[in-house]
Amino acid sequence: MAWSGSEDQFADFIDNYGLTFPQISDDGGEVFARFEIPTQPAFALVFPDGEVQVLFGAADPDLLGSLISKAIA
Repeated sequence: MAWSGSEDQFADFIDNYGLTFPQISDDGGEVFARFEIPTQPAFALVFPDGEVQVLFGAADPDLLGSLISKAIA
């Protein structure tokens, strides 16, 4: 997850949702620019073969599960 906002809000968001995957702060917007993401929520998935898939909007658990399965296949 990339975040743009205050460090306190960033930490609160992680704690509130019990996130256990790596997090980065993107105050400079480099991650969003790299993947051409103009707004949140959005997901940029980078697959082992280098394919990048960007999804805009919230993703439900089934969609995330299928994407993760594709990434590790």
